[in-house]
Amino acid sequence: MDKVKCDFCGAIDAQENPVISGDKATICKSCAKSAYDIIQGHQETTDDEQSLTNTIAEQNLMTPKELKAILDQYIVGQDEAKKVLSVAVYNHYKRIFKNIPEDDTQIVKSNVLLIGPTGSGKTLLAQTIAKYLDVPLAIADATSLTEAGYVGDDVENVITRLLQAADGDVQKAEQGIIFIDEIDKVARMGENRSITRDVSGEGVQQAMLKIIEGSNVNVPPKGGRKHPGQDAISIDTTNILFVCGGAFDGMEDIIAKRQGGNILGFNQTKITKKDEKNLLSQVEPDDLTKYGLIPELIGRLHMIATLKEITEDDMVHILTQPKSSLTKQYQKLFKMDDVNLEFETDALKEIAAKAIQRKTGARGLRSILEDIMLDIMFELPDFKGDTITITKDMVTKSEAIEVA
Repeated sequence: MDKVKCDFCGAIDAQENPVISGDKATICKSCAKSAYDIIQGHQETTDDEQSLTNTIAEQNLMTPKELKAILDQYIVGQDEAKKVLSVAVYNHYKRIFKNIPEDDTQIVKSNVLLIGPTGSGKTLLAQTIAKYLDVPLAIADATSLTEAGYVGDDVENVITRLLQAADGDVQKAEQGIIFIDEIDKVARMGENRSITRDVSGEGVQQAMLKIIEGSNVNVPPKGGRKHPGQDAISIDTTNILFVCGGAFDGMEDIIAKRQGGNILGFNQTKITKKDEKNLLSQVEPDDLTKYGLIPELIGRLHMIATLKEITEDDMVHILTQPKSSLTKQYQKLFKMDDVNLEFETDALKEIAAKAIQRKTGARGLRSILEDIMLDIMFELPDFKGDTITITKDMVTKSEAIEVA
């Protein structure tokens, strides 16, 4: 009679390693024990597994060049801002995941301040980085934040949004990114500043210091004011990267005065528009203080990047080049109805010119295209198998739909 063999490893039935027979299958004691250990290993998280998780995260950590290459696929221009953000993000997550020998030297996180006009890509930079790092991202508008006791959102509610973006996973939230836009709108009232500036702006800045620096914040998972009875969750903000953005209108005047470029008085050279655009790249911490940010907050935003105003040529590139460009999105939508969509170069330039005129940056491109495409998309199913070409005259509303 043939001896019974294990179907998994081929071991022959023996006293020290017996083989158990079942319904058309056999397994030895050694294989059964290995299967048990594997199942138990999935049920309990051990220190070794946590170490393995960190190792995997370290292996997946992208270099600054790799991060910038990803940003280049979705954002046109702004190379200097991309470099600053890529280096900041790399250094931030390197200090979290790499095993650093313990000594007296502590590496602090590099929070980022992005300065640039509306629609220049500040929010998109943060969104793209978070997406490809697979970390949760919370976006907040500083103008909606208030001191505790005022009507609005407490600063701590930003942490709640991050926790919700992490699907309630505290550990994941503690390694996420928070983007606070319109940070310039909470600048305190300074000399020759508008008297209509929010009087609680400085209080918001003071409240932000605690969470940006790194501390344990008790936050309600569903927000504090609408659900006051819920249990609070403690979140450590030490490893949360903060990216703040703002247009900082009027900053050029402050920089010009510091450089002795005041245009008032006799024999003064008037600053040109070109010079104004270049001035913003020369911003210093003292300029931010004069604008109305408190020194303590500036000291916690270690890396400053300026974004240039988008030109008409940039607008055309934004419409066509990025992976998720608007023209590609519309072409995909049209293709679903078996309709080909093409854009003439003059039409793209006219769309870009309209966006420049509206002074809304790249953000205004979608609303312009939606307006152009409304009548076409209303009748789109009727054009099955056709090719529709968007011309300059169609953009200016002086020509009907052109079908080939």
